[in-house]
Amino acid sequence: MADSELRPIYLLTGGDRPKMRRALERLRGRFGPESVETLSAQSVSGEEAVAACNSLGLFAGKGGRLVIVEDVEGWKKPDEEAIAGYVADPVHGAVLALVPGGELKGSSLPALCAKAGEVLAFDVPKPRDLPTWVRGQFERLGVRSDREAARALVEIVGEDATALATEAEKLAAWAGDEPVGRREVELLAAPAHEASAWAIMDAWGARDLAAALDACQSALEHGEEPFVVAVRLASQVTLVRQAQALAEEGLGAREIAKRLRKHEFRVRKALGHAENYTHDELDDAVVRLAALDGALKGASRLAGELELERALVELVRMPELAIRRSGPS
Repeated sequence: MADSELRPIYLLTGGDRPKMRRALERLRGRFGPESVETLSAQSVSGEEAVAACNSLGLFAGKGGRLVIVEDVEGWKKPDEEAIAGYVADPVHGAVLALVPGGELKGSSLPALCAKAGEVLAFDVPKPRDLPTWVRGQFERLGVRSDREAARALVEIVGEDATALATEAEKLAAWAGDEPVGRREVELLAAPAHEASAWAIMDAWGARDLAAALDACQSALEHGEEPFVVAVRLASQVTLVRQAQALAEEGLGAREIAKRLRKHEFRVRKALGHAENYTHDELDDAVVRLAALDGALKGASRLAGELELERALVELVRMPELAIRRSGPS
């Protein structure tokens, strides 16, 4: 995708979320930040997605425009018909990327995208193939490892690809130029539920809603309580705010780590997250998480899992929500 001419429509499917996120990042990299719009099929119809492509096409610059629509498994026949009508005569320079969050049962989108554009399938490896997949993650990160290290990581973290990828990145940051074996993995890797918590924080920091919701679901399935997940997320938001403020004072990651008494790996992660959020957005995130804390302690009649997922949606999409709140009523 990086070197070829872009097609008018892409469908990204499969359960290998880390690989899917990297593919989306490569696609985003073909456009300027102001030329990318991310929507959710939970709140926009097929016609509205088409309208976004058409309106963006009117103002497309030299690099074109990209419209990403997530959760398209919820679209109905009229939505798919709207997409079919669009790809018959797409806007020049506009690219539509469809990202389902679940299975596309009975959907016409795969056949439609295969004909008019491209279907990119990122299937989760079978359990027996996970050690080989993990070694591939290590190689991508420039880490020297052996099969025993990869096997140990699967034993500790489990079969969740997102959690495995997160732990591989953490081990790569700790290892530097040193090789990673079973001993290092057993000392540093987090069990499945803790890895899921890291995955939620990384997805929030990257403003990747689909990955955040996937990681949240994984954490809950591993027995994590919504309150515990919320506390960890609040801790990360606080760290990002602190790191952002100290970086603006001219401090580097090592100095910030000493000042905050945190490991440098965590600080570097936080600084990466801080690049995706403004001061006001992080302040709003603290307020929203305080509201979530109250809801989880009895202020809401909704289930804790639902309150947590609603908060995640708002935290990742705060700019859009702010625009809606400040717009005309």
